[in-house]
Amino acid sequence: MGLLDAVDPVLRVLPEIPKPPRRLPLSERLAWTGIVLVLYLIMSQIPLYGIPWQERGLETFQLIRIITASKRGTLMELGIGPLVTSGLIWQLLVGSKLINLDLTTPRGRGLFTGLQKLFAIIFTFIEAAAFILGGYYGPLAFEQSSLVFTQLSIATILVLLMDEMLQKGWGLGSGVSLFIAAGVSQQIFWQLFSPISVGDELPLGVIPACVVALGESITSNDWSKITYLLTRRPEYPSLLGFITMLAFFALLLYLENMQIEIPIGVSKYGGMRTKIPLKFLYVSNIPIILVSALLANLHIFSRILWTRFSTESGHWLYQYFLKYIADYNATGGRLVPVKGTLTYYLSPPGGINSLIEDPVQVLIYAGFVILFSILFSIAWIETSGMDPWSQAQQLSEAGMYIPGFRKAPRILASVLSKYIPTLAVLSGLIVALIAVISDLVGVLGTGIGVLLLVGILIQYQAIIAQERALEMYPILRRLVGTR
Repeated sequence: MGLLDAVDPVLRVLPEIPKPPRRLPLSERLAWTGIVLVLYLIMSQIPLYGIPWQERGLETFQLIRIITASKRGTLMELGIGPLVTSGLIWQLLVGSKLINLDLTTPRGRGLFTGLQKLFAIIFTFIEAAAFILGGYYGPLAFEQSSLVFTQLSIATILVLLMDEMLQKGWGLGSGVSLFIAAGVSQQIFWQLFSPISVGDELPLGVIPACVVALGESITSNDWSKITYLLTRRPEYPSLLGFITMLAFFALLLYLENMQIEIPIGVSKYGGMRTKIPLKFLYVSNIPIILVSALLANLHIFSRILWTRFSTESGHWLYQYFLKYIADYNATGGRLVPVKGTLTYYLSPPGGINSLIEDPVQVLIYAGFVILFSILFSIAWIETSGMDPWSQAQQLSEAGMYIPGFRKAPRILASVLSKYIPTLAVLSGLIVALIAVISDLVGVLGTGIGVLLLVGILIQYQAIIAQERALEMYPILRRLVGTR
């Protein structure tokens, strides 16, 4: 704990949101949540000031941002990336016992939270500098670089504080979940209704594209455009993607509500019998969030390095490293990974045609996502208090026991051990398979996006239902230990 004690003074001076002086009513917390969401969406549309958008190449970059409603080139360029990256690293360090932190104590939890915040700020500075030095916005003078760096840093730190604000009781849920859901919803809405025409002369949005294609098909009695829109619309939203999105929404809603029930007794209420529900998707969407963060950082830094060094003829970093790890072709204003490189094999499939054209790439990508999703599932339950022993300790302290056995945490842990590790592995495997299959069929919002959106919406539905129950029945607050 020597090193951790040494950084403790630094953690004390980090910006912090205080807890509310009282428990806020649900209406007020919803209002603060709405304000945070609106601020995030506004910052997602404000272009970075100081970038020479008029220069050749950057106008295409800006056009792509407008057409696809992406956050590229805006204040939210970094988004929640530094927060998730910091969480990923510290979950692995603590879970693997490389850093010994006792998360069962208030001090341990405080150090863990503070270190996550500190590293999130550090990663914000690193990623902002990497975007600028890597030439992501073209050549910038020192004044321009400083201005862009300041905007990216301040905006991302504001996101960190808004996340902390929600988690400390001013709002509902977490900022990370809220911002992910908002981003995916915005992307799906744009892919459904965008009226802007794209390369195939049809609107980007599926609904207006269907209207245009149907009108032309009826007029010319040629139904090829409808067939094209349904099955073969590479790089753009398709009707098949819309249909499969609805199907996956229904499937995920069903899986999220599946659970295994374990019978228990409650000694506080005369041995009353009840059941503990264990969700079938035990770790929910956490593994996919961590896998997405890992892949996103890999692609971000590889693109930045390629942009920086590929233009320098014969540079050793390109010749001996990037050429095999992260090489790209500039196509239509986008960087497309070169076949055979690591970034190519770790890029999401571009639809069902990818399985036909290069099944090896699909298999490698799927294997990577599945493997790391399972590993992150296991690591998460060990570091977040969801493992059998931690759960057994909590249940035992609440006076719960397994009927017919002694009232001891060890007995509860042995029973939970039959289910929790298996559920964790199955959860990681299933969400990874759903994400990969969704990408193959071109689901709107991407497979990972839809998976995260469904899980987050269910979480918010449960949070709001719980808050309403606590307001209606104050006695429940004493039972669940809230103020």
